[in-house]
Amino acid sequence: MKSQQGGGEVDYKWLEDLRKSLGLTQEEVADKAEVNRSYIAKIEAGQTPSVRVAKRIGSVLGFSWQKFFEDGCDDTSQKPTGTES
Repeated sequence: MKSQQGGGEVDYKWLEDLRKSLGLTQEEVADKAEVNRSYIAKIEAGQTPSVRVAKRIGSVLGFSWQKFFEDGCDDTSQKPTGTES
C-alpha cells in the first residue's frame, strides 16, 4: 500500500515481501523489534517509522534502516549531509 508523506507516495510493499520471504509474521517481527504488531502493519501500509524503529526492523530483517527513507525520495531530492564517503 502507499501513503502520502510530504507530497510523495511511500510504498513499503517490499517490507511485507521481505518479511514473508523470511517466513516471519508481523507478530514475530514486532516482538523482535520490540514494537506493537499494529505498528508493523501500519508501516507495511505506508506509515514511515521513526529512525529508532527503522533501525530495529532493519536489524531484525537484515537490511539498512536507511532504506525506509531512501525509497520515498525522488530523483530531485538531496541526500542528507554527512553521508558521502
